Amino acid sequence: MFISALELFKIGIGPSSSHTIGPMIAARQFMQTVATYLQPQTAADWQVHCILKGSLAYTGKGHATDRAVMLGLHGYEAENLHGLNVSDLVETLATRQQLDCADHRIAFKMPDNIAFDFGEPLPEHPNGMILRLLDESGQTALEETYFSIGGGFIATKAQLQKQAETAFVEPALASPYPFDTAKSMLAMAKQNSLSIAEMKLANELTRYNLTELHTRLDAIWHAMRDCVEAGLKAEGTLPGGLNVKRRAKALLAQIENDPETTVNDWLCAYAMAVNEENAAGHRVVTAPTNGAAGVIPAVLYYYVTHHRTPIETIREFLLTASAIGGLIKHMSSISGAEVGCQGEVGSASAMAAAGLCAIRGGTPEQIENAAEIALEHHLGMTCDPVMGLVQIPCIERNGFGAIKAYAAASLALRGNGEHFMPLDSCIKAMKETGLEMSHKYKETSLGGLAVHIIEC
Repeated sequence: MFISALELFKIGIGPSSSHTIGPMIAARQFMQTVATYLQPQTAADWQVHCILKGSLAYTGKGHATDRAVMLGLHGYEAENLHGLNVSDLVETLATRQQLDCADHRIAFKMPDNIAFDFGEPLPEHPNGMILRLLDESGQTALEETYFSIGGGFIATKAQLQKQAETAFVEPALASPYPFDTAKSMLAMAKQNSLSIAEMKLANELTRYNLTELHTRLDAIWHAMRDCVEAGLKAEGTLPGGLNVKRRAKALLAQIENDPETTVNDWLCAYAMAVNEENAAGHRVVTAPTNGAAGVIPAVLYYYVTHHRTPIETIREFLLTASAIGGLIKHMSSISGAEVGCQGEVGSASAMAAAGLCAIRGGTPEQIENAAEIALEHHLGMTCDPVMGLVQIPCIERNGFGAIKAYAAASLALRGNGEHFMPLDSCIKAMKETGLEMSHKYKETSLGGLAVHIIEC
């Protein structure tokens, strides 16, 4: 099994990897298919129509899914929107009411050509979207169904029907250390006297050369660092209608000169800074999702700013964390719409705990233990965002995910790596729990905190 660190960590924009970045990628991919399909004489009076299904419909407005679809249809990619005023760009594109596709002009009007279907979700995955090219008589000339499967990963209906959610996963034999479970990962580490990061690096080098890998890992870290620091400087009210005030800057001002400040205070400030940036639709790194984007940067930023940390150590953290994230995605899910927030903040916390344990000198066994501890204590966590916005409880939840990650790494380092519950079993438990969880608590905003805001 191989899922690259550069696929788990992607530079993009908020507020959601599965509801914003994934649909944007799918829409852009569809237009590439349209360009191939169309002949010069057949494009007059044609249009593109999008139907959002399941969780993409229920929380699509709060997650800016409709805006993301329009950006993707116009050829934009999330990582290329940095520095642009996305709201102004969306308004400009909306006034055009057409898409440029090679030499063709295809009609697309907001909101007429995007439908939020609140009926039954598609059976393959709760995050479904159907894109259609309609001819001049309104008949479907071309259709594709996409699923946003978490963390900005997408798959077509055909891929999922062929059990190809792992379309982003290379065959195990393509990697020198093809671990697809934590058990096999530990066995390979012991057999070859290598760390988890060293094995992950060797696997990455089957796809990227060392210079490219280091350059892109460093860019990921720099984007994480910049996001923390931007959030610590920003003030004001977050968009969306809840009128949630940014708190990270004020929190930092209170704790930076307080002798009683604890690691928990720092982690909350850093994590909340990131997720306030995410909620504002600004540049973040999916780690492994946008809803959980603050956990890993908070833990890593804390260690870097409070210790002398060379770039090699940062890379070791990211490689180790991505090894754990790859196992979770392969064996379960990182999609809140599929397994609840245990798959987002829980996965991020496990990844952060593993990375921190590694750079603090942990053995592979201690690293696996740290990841298991962090994930175990997120089992059953629901995804019930108020008004479908990635704000309440998401922003604070990232702070607590970071705290649990730090505690898990510290606890694992106090032991020798021996423990009762294997990480593999914990991942399986997360998947089973998610499958049995009501859809009301899986990013639909139909239950939990999302329906009790009036009582607050």
